[in-house]
Amino acid sequence: MPNAPLTLNDSAGTHVLGLDTIETLALAAVVLFIGYLIRRRIAVLDNYNIPAPVIGGFLFAAVALAFRQSGVVALEMNTTLQNPLMVAFFTTIGLGARLSLLRRGGVLVLWFWLLAAVVAVLQNGLGISLAAALGLDPLLGLIAGSVTMSGGHGTAAAFGKLFEEQYGVQGAVTLGMAAATFGLVCGGIIGGPVGTRLIGRFGLSPSRAAVPPPPPEVARGALDEEIDTEPAGPAPTAYSLLQALTVVLVAMVAGAIVSGWLTRIMTLPPYIGAMLCAAVLRNLADATGLLRLEQRSIDDLGTIALALFLSMALMTLRLWELADLALPMLVILAGQVLLVAAFTTYVTFRAMGRDYDAAVMAGGHCGFALGATPNAVANMSALVERFGAAPRAFLVLPIVGAFFIDFTNALVITGCVNLLR
Repeated sequence: MPNAPLTLNDSAGTHVLGLDTIETLALAAVVLFIGYLIRRRIAVLDNYNIPAPVIGGFLFAAVALAFRQSGVVALEMNTTLQNPLMVAFFTTIGLGARLSLLRRGGVLVLWFWLLAAVVAVLQNGLGISLAAALGLDPLLGLIAGSVTMSGGHGTAAAFGKLFEEQYGVQGAVTLGMAAATFGLVCGGIIGGPVGTRLIGRFGLSPSRAAVPPPPPEVARGALDEEIDTEPAGPAPTAYSLLQALTVVLVAMVAGAIVSGWLTRIMTLPPYIGAMLCAAVLRNLADATGLLRLEQRSIDDLGTIALALFLSMALMTLRLWELADLALPMLVILAGQVLLVAAFTTYVTFRAMGRDYDAAVMAGGHCGFALGATPNAVANMSALVERFGAAPRAFLVLPIVGAFFIDFTNALVITGCVNLLR
């Protein structure tokens, strides 16, 4: 792309406006803050934890589509930085995957992590089966499966891009963004009723037993945390941010080498190697004490990378690709909502102890399995405001949602892709 915008005429007479790398990044940042502005003005978007990049990006994509269809102007953006931003974000997720968190959360964290992995497998099985029944590409069933339901917008954009580039699945990113947004809304809607029904049906009430508070490093809210909230931990300094950035970059370089080896034997998204290397680096640093990393600095870098990545991914959506697949995708997504409601009611609640905290966790699992950890926390917060504290639920679920499910989900999706192809 040129270093400055270039306007020329295409064969249909529509003006084409080209943006270079920096101009595209600047536009993505502006679109991101437009999303924040809209979210603050419209309460329903905030209530359902719709991420600001999704709001701004979908709005911009709709306006761009209107301009394109009317022949006013067509935008062509250089998204070279989109992939590095995505890899950087998932690298920070790897740097948060600390074995000490598993030990601190105990067996319940491992048990809930297993439940989350089972849900991801079931979501993909259901998605692939319904896609086949509807005559769709099975990979679209994965898009409407754990890619978007357990994975959210970040995973949807990452695997959507992979499906488009390697397997020619047209509209995978666009469908993924739409499905992830659908999941966020539905996860927020059904979580409260599921938890309330379980509490009422079994006559449950809060326990008086003392439970340790969640560690401060899990207070970040996970993938879609907003950048205008104050996270836990000491305020980052220029030194701690530079240190974290250096570790992220080193892990990305090492991860590229590892991914190169692994892709010779299986299909993988580009961030897997970096995420694995980051996890190894973090746990080695913790074990040896040679390097002290501030989790808040890592989280800040990850939040910035994710926000810009999602904004860029969404504002370049080709919305016209939704037209033919909207109805069959809705059928699959409706099936996913029923699956999660049934699983959390009959499996999560029983597996986590059949008590009050388990009921609150079941409500949170709805938001977790259909959207993101902030949705889960919002669901649980609504329940405890009405019925009383559930500290065990707030210890277990954020640890799994913030740091561990992305590893598992990526492996589950990758296994399904390699089985299908």
